Order: sequence, then C-alpha cells, then structure tokens
Amino acid sequence: MPSKSKPTGKHKQSSRLPLLGITMGDPAGIGPEVIAKALAGTALQRLCRPIVIGSVPVMEQTLKSLKLKLKVVRVQGHDPKPPRVSDVAVLDPLEQPMGKFTLGVAAAETGAASVTFIKKGVELAQIGCIDGIVTAPINKEAINMAGCHYPGHTELLADLTQAKESGMMIVGGPLRIMFVTTHVAIKDLSSLLTQAKIEKGIRLAHLALTQLYGINKPKIGVAALNPHAGEHGLFGDEEARVILPAARAAQAQGILASDPLPADTLFGKAAKGQYDGIVAMYHDQGLIPLKLVAFGTCVNLTVGLPIIRTSVDHGTAYDIVGKGIADPGSLLEAVKLAAKLAAKIAKGR
Repeated sequence: MPSKSKPTGKHKQSSRLPLLGITMGDPAGIGPEVIAKALAGTALQRLCRPIVIGSVPVMEQTLKSLKLKLKVVRVQGHDPKPPRVSDVAVLDPLEQPMGKFTLGVAAAETGAASVTFIKKGVELAQIGCIDGIVTAPINKEAINMAGCHYPGHTELLADLTQAKESGMMIVGGPLRIMFVTTHVAIKDLSSLLTQAKIEKGIRLAHLALTQLYGINKPKIGVAALNPHAGEHGLFGDEEARVILPAARAAQAQGILASDPLPADTLFGKAAKGQYDGIVAMYHDQGLIPLKLVAFGTCVNLTVGLPIIRTSVDHGTAYDIVGKGIADPGSLLEAVKLAAKLAAKIAKGR
C-alpha cells in the first residue's frame, strides 16, 4: 500500500468514476447478498468503480447460492484494472480464511471479520487510495463478542478516524435528518437531552448541508420533544430548558436554525422544501417519517468524518439470511450518494 507521504495518483484522471470500497459487513448477515445483487445489475457500475472489502470465500459462496453469473477476482492493491462487468473485485484483508460459521447467528468470528473489513476500508480512504466507503450492516452483538465494544458503526468510525465530533444523518426521499440521540430508551430521553448535544446536532446538520450538499445558507428545522412543543410547559419543559437555548446559540453563530417546532407538522414542511434538514431529538421521531416516504432506500451518512462514509439503513436481518429475498435498494442508494459526494469533493479541488 502507498504511504501517506507518496501521492497515490488516483486523482490524475478526475473524469473517472469514483473508486469506492464496499465493506461486506457481517458475513453471517445479508451484507454479502445485497452486495452481490447490486453488483449483478448495471446501475452500480455506472456510479462508481467498486471494490468489495471482505472475505473472498464468502463472496464466492454467495454468488454461487444466488446463481449469479459473476466471478470473484481477488485484488491485492487498491486500484485494480477495471474488471469486466461479470467480475467482482474483492480485497480480502483477513490474515486467515474464515472458518465455518452459521448464517443468521451472531458469532465472535464473524464480528471480528466485519471489524477488520471496516478498518481496512477506513485505512484506504484515509490515505487517499479510495474515494470513500459504503458499509453493509454489522451486528452489534457479534462485534462485542469479538471484543470490539462499540454500539455501532458511527462510534467505531469516529474512533478510527479520530474525528473531533461526528453524527448520524439519515437521508431518504425529500428528508435529511440529523439525530441528537439514537439507540436509547424513551424513558431516558429527558436526562440525555442536553443543550450541548442539541447544539452539536444542529452544528453537524449545518456542516452536512453546506459542505456535503453545497447549500449556501441551509434552513434547519429543530424538532421539539413534546407534543405541541411543550405547550408553554404544560407537556414538558425540555423545549424551554435545553432545546430553545441550543437553537438560539446556533442562531447567534449565523446558523439558520428554527426554534423548537412541533414534530407532527415539521416533517411535512420539510418534505415540501421549507427546510433543508431537520434535527430530530430521538430515533423514532426521525425514522418513522423517513421510512414512511423512503422505506428501503434510506441512506445513513456519517457527518464529521475526514472521509466519505455512507451506509444502508437496515441491519443484518438474520431472519432472512440465505433466503435470497434481501433487497439491495438501500445499498444502491448508499453507493449513489457516496459517488455523488466524492464527485463533488473532487470537483472542488
């Protein structure tokens, strides 16, 4: 692999399609299947030059079980010669081939492998060998069984890239939503929502909309936590206590953030274009409207990293592994967004 001190030369041909690393995710999940199905079509090849970062034997077995007329081509470097349409370029970073494992079951070995794939993808992106990474789903239980104690991709990627701050924005249809909290219990929300965390969410939403989407002065809708935005304290004090102060602090910095607005009307306004993005207070507050308008095609975009990273919006779906029914739609959308962002960044150089 080239060192950081030596240019890789990948930007000499800026007109070329971006080179994207697609990490396999958990080999026991649907990651290999959705990748294989996406590569079997022509849409993905029109968007980028894909390299699968994952297990060669797993990819070969997946193609065989799906009866796809594709051939795995093992690549050692990051910039292989463009494969034929029927070739699947796979970079396998595992020191030893994976042993036998059970599909649809969390295991330390598959968890460790999925983390190795991510680390290799991040390494290649950080030294400029690839233009970004698109990640297939990992299983939180499996990676923790492997000794990797992170709640998910976002936190692991932030650590690997030493990002000062990062967050999850999910994009689908007309909506772009940044989350203040994600996988937490509803009963814990009030204590977890702080002014600092909400300010961070607004700040990251503004960063994504300006730097990644190129919107000069984006309008950001800040969702209230309680019905009717608390109705002047009748239904809760979070709006007055932490959300409004965070919004006003952002406004003082020149960010066009709204005061806290009732969520039941805010998302409809954003869908109609009145807001460029939304800051949601918790997981389902943002995901329910997103999946209503764009189920199966939502994309997870990690904001604040020094690299481009997009991901599918679904999990490993252990319950349908091996049935051949997994939908590659979200992966294709994730590739589309990563390719678009990579092209925008290359153009700005």
